[in-house]
Amino acid sequence: MPVDILLTVILTTLIQSVFGVGVLLFGTPVLLLLGHDFVDALLVLLPISIAINSLQLLKHYRYVDIGFYKNVLIYSIPFVVLFLWIITSVKINISALVGGLLILVALKAISPAVDKALRPLFNYERTYLAMMGVIHGMTNLGGSLLTAIVYGKPYQKDQIRATVASCYATFALFQLATLFFISHGFDVSYADNIGFLQVGVVTFLLAEEMLYSKIDNKKYNMLFAGFLLASGILLLVKSL
Repeated sequence: MPVDILLTVILTTLIQSVFGVGVLLFGTPVLLLLGHDFVDALLVLLPISIAINSLQLLKHYRYVDIGFYKNVLIYSIPFVVLFLWIITSVKINISALVGGLLILVALKAISPAVDKALRPLFNYERTYLAMMGVIHGMTNLGGSLLTAIVYGKPYQKDQIRATVASCYATFALFQLATLFFISHGFDVSYADNIGFLQVGVVTFLLAEEMLYSKIDNKKYNMLFAGFLLASGILLLVKSL
């Protein structure tokens, strides 16, 4: 079992357990920085993300905004599948694209001006969801845009978490189905993938109970923005 992937799984699962996002949003750029193939990163991280999302939905599935979820299915999922197929077929170097997106999200989190400039996008929900599908298919980072639009809605805490989790899980399921359909080869063994999944689930269950309540919103915003900014800059440097 590759130690670098194992440590990445533990770290990003801890982050997702505390902040609600992490395995896909943070795990993808970290594995790219460590030199792993984009598809290998997907095949390791997607099952873990699905498992965590499923655990998050166990108690709150009734709070999912069905109308919004249907729009994601219609306007985002086709682009997720299409652009995932494109990125695995033409072998585009996406490090710069991922890095730029992370920096943009980081600036949105710490700059009211950037946040204000991006908010009008939410008024064009169908276009926004289509763009989100394109970005997620190519980079695995559309979850940052999903979180932004869901948090911009007048939802209560349980509805926010349930709606985000249901959409994340659906993204991951369609991505996995696409990868298996195109029979893309990968380097990580099946046994290792099962091991990573088990480690991710156990880490999530422990961290949710022991860490989440100790981090307030101010610390979360600072850590979230700082991690995104640092990862984005490193990926841009790596792509040069």
